[in-house]
Amino acid sequence: MDRSSRFALILSAFLITLVVVLGGIFLIAAREPGTATASAIGGPFTLVDQDGKTITDRDLKGWPYLVFFGYTHCPDVCPTTLFEISEVLRALGSDANQTRALFVTVDPERDTPPVLKDYLSSFDPHLRGMTGDAAQIAAIEKSYRVYAKKAPGTNGDYSMDHTALVYLMDKQGRFVAPFNMRRSPQDAAKDLRRYF
Repeated sequence: MDRSSRFALILSAFLITLVVVLGGIFLIAAREPGTATASAIGGPFTLVDQDGKTITDRDLKGWPYLVFFGYTHCPDVCPTTLFEISEVLRALGSDANQTRALFVTVDPERDTPPVLKDYLSSFDPHLRGMTGDAAQIAAIEKSYRVYAKKAPGTNGDYSMDHTALVYLMDKQGRFVAPFNMRRSPQDAAKDLRRYF
């Protein structure tokens, strides 16, 4: 192996190590409440739940909570995720009263409080559906860094492309981490109890 090949190999190894270390630092910072990365997710909001009651971020202070963004016409990801959240809430038993779970629509045009109420009747009763006007929804999407965009279909119908992440927020309303749904409901419930 000549000198230039050795130098290129050493430089490549150094750059790979640097990327791994910086990536690790970013991930750790994103998981630590109160850091600049974590505090940049979430924030004040005013929305309406499926019963027409106004809910703000202040109403959630003192409760750890899960937030999922989706819409009622979603064919697969949303009902699957809401079912998984429901299973975690069921695994908590009576402890489910010590947390909150929000389903925030990215489709306020169709997802009115009555539509949300009917849709959520198939899931755990602790789940609260949240909607608002277009500006309110755009504001909460921005504060949670949610991507949502209308995707035109046929005959005037449409679907919504959107972020499919479950956010775990602590009792002060600070972002903790994406909540891992790829585990048993019992394991997820045990993890959620840590924030009570």
